[in-house]
Amino acid sequence: MASSRLLFLLSCSCLALALLASAEVHHHEFIVQETPVKRLCKEHNIITVNGQFPGPTLEVREGDTLVVNVVNQAQYNVTIHWHGIRQFRTGWADGPEFVTQCPIKPGGSYKYKFTIEGQEGTLWWHAHSSWLRATVYGALIIRPREDKAYPFEKPSREVPLMLGEWWDANPIDVIREAQRTGGGPNVSDAFTVNGQPGDLYNCSREETTAISVKPGETALLRFINSALNHELFVSIANHKMTVVGADASYTEPFVTSVLMIAPGQTTDVLVTMDQAPTRYYIAARGYVTTQGVAFDNTTTTAILEYDCGCSTDFGPAIRPAFPTLPAFNDTSAATAFAAGIKSPRKVEIPSPVDENLFFTVGLGLFNCKPGQQCGAPNNTRFTASMNNISFVFPKATSLLHAHYYDIPDVFTTDFPAYPSVQFDYTAQNVSRSLWQPIPATKLYKLRYNSVVQIVLQDTSIVTPENHPIHLHGYDFYILAEGFGNFDAKKDAEKFNLENPPQRNTVAVPVNGWAVIRFRADNPGVWLMHCHLDVHITWGLAMAFLVEDGYGKLQTLEAPPVDLPMC
Repeated sequence: MASSRLLFLLSCSCLALALLASAEVHHHEFIVQETPVKRLCKEHNIITVNGQFPGPTLEVREGDTLVVNVVNQAQYNVTIHWHGIRQFRTGWADGPEFVTQCPIKPGGSYKYKFTIEGQEGTLWWHAHSSWLRATVYGALIIRPREDKAYPFEKPSREVPLMLGEWWDANPIDVIREAQRTGGGPNVSDAFTVNGQPGDLYNCSREETTAISVKPGETALLRFINSALNHELFVSIANHKMTVVGADASYTEPFVTSVLMIAPGQTTDVLVTMDQAPTRYYIAARGYVTTQGVAFDNTTTTAILEYDCGCSTDFGPAIRPAFPTLPAFNDTSAATAFAAGIKSPRKVEIPSPVDENLFFTVGLGLFNCKPGQQCGAPNNTRFTASMNNISFVFPKATSLLHAHYYDIPDVFTTDFPAYPSVQFDYTAQNVSRSLWQPIPATKLYKLRYNSVVQIVLQDTSIVTPENHPIHLHGYDFYILAEGFGNFDAKKDAEKFNLENPPQRNTVAVPVNGWAVIRFRADNPGVWLMHCHLDVHITWGLAMAFLVEDGYGKLQTLEAPPVDLPMC
């Protein structure tokens, strides 16, 4: 018996050493700086990383460690968020400004260090300060360990495709003007694919993103929606897409002609080049669910270009075939796509539930100060909230710093578990007494390892809308989605407890709801917010304070010595 136990321990030790030996540490330096860029016939300076737009693509394997030294040579404060990375015990590296760190001031630097555990697929990184995310972003590709293969046939090539938004103005000026007036910000002037608007826009044809492919091959296209304020439909002319991953989790493969990707979300698709060898558009346009609100109604394109090796020169003169895209308000297309995403096998869903939470999400209006002219309806200011609390970010320190050092008067832990007033959330005429939320910095405390289930309920205050809700520090299972008001008795029957999708961002349906569940096994302070940046600016956010467990492996690490101070 003793010898068997010794052999078992030795084998475990050898396995651990083998895993450590196969992991690598990747060092990068990000220089945040102003860079002149020309788009839509105009040139102006934008904030970039290393002079690149989009920024550098980082490629790692599961189990690797990333060390990224961010040096701020721009005129604005900045932080970098590694969107979707679990950050086990390394919350100091998560990046949201005034949540897990104070910003990196101009002339300062900060070294982000974290290990990627149990995640494979496509994620991304982006600025998490004001609206710098408009131009400060890049792909983060996580491949399997060297001794592990994809759960599908290895593609002949892999291409990250970042969908973004472009303003013919400084995005920081755009949001500052909106904050000054209280009105909505000016909408973007273009969408982009890998930083290029595509040839449907002025002065953009020659730089249109083009992907060279060979007939018969299968490519893995990694779509990332890095747009600030628009969910996007995506389609490829004459080609089907097989979805195999979302938010760095593999999915049960399913075939579709259209994707709907919300800001923050990623979708991996396999595309077989089985059409006539010519040129085909990849096109994306907005999915918009608000009524009577301005939006970017343009279409961005990239080109799938067959390299057939034949004598016929198709050349740029041949206009690519154009795909059929859903109408901008086609909720049925968005719903059908979301319903197709499932885990590839039966999953062990965390249970039993310890925390049953119900969070309303939506817009609101603040009264304008006496004598002031404001830009929202009826001389008001736009706001947004969860459970009628409009989140206020601290300015003198970060939430995680205040929690770790027990600094008083920075936040409270009384965020409500459900709305203080229950009402008909999706009715057309919600009482005006519910339109003005309470501004506060409230967190919800979770015991380590507790199982949390949240109903996210859209409201029709001001306007119903599809809200992409992102949870930092965790992946979660989406158990169900639906329309109308969530009914605990009736809608529990719709829960997928077999193979629900695992994601980090859920698009809560317009005039509807979504139910998510996760285990709170990562100590720290974790932001949950709408990934439409205008909404987080208005306060559509909250944060969880997850307590330490027992022992070192269940405890938040100490802050790095170079953590920026406010």
